[in-house]
Amino acid sequence: MSVFVAEVARPALVFRGLLGQAEPILITGGRAVADYREVFVGIDVAKLKNAVAVAESGREGEVRFWGEVDASDANMRRIIQRIAAKFDHVHFCYEAGPTGYGLHRLIRSLGHECVVVAPSLIPRKPGDRVKTNRRDALALARLLRAGELTEVWVPDEGHEAMRDLVRARAAAVETLRVHRQQISA
Repeated sequence: MSVFVAEVARPALVFRGLLGQAEPILITGGRAVADYREVFVGIDVAKLKNAVAVAESGREGEVRFWGEVDASDANMRRIIQRIAAKFDHVHFCYEAGPTGYGLHRLIRSLGHECVVVAPSLIPRKPGDRVKTNRRDALALARLLRAGELTEVWVPDEGHEAMRDLVRARAAAVETLRVHRQQISA
């Protein structure tokens, strides 16, 4: 009698996926697909090309180099939209530098979170002296996922314009002083 009960109960358990067999919809490419996918993107910003790396959420999340992209707004917009289409929630970060905060404004205008980090506040290993765009982007993505980055204040366009004006005036005053010294000498 117990054999008959086991035979009857087994198809119900298999149907619900309780016997260690995953349902076909839950397997894609050999690993289980989660309902909510979050990703952390590190961007190493440069004048001509930006290096992009992606770290998937979780301890076992994969960290991979996405590629290098031209630094123009159109190309960055396209890569941001391509990454955002594959994941539910996207976090971006990049190092502050001479390129300004235009990328931060672009990412925020597309509706994503973006963190700008001071290069001096990024944790580094004592022996890690090799700096490449690829390595920096991978490290930024990893550290953003771990929550190890310290965000800096990003000025709005008005503050940034005022900073540029003050810096331009200071440079003009310095140039005038240097030329006066040259003439008097």
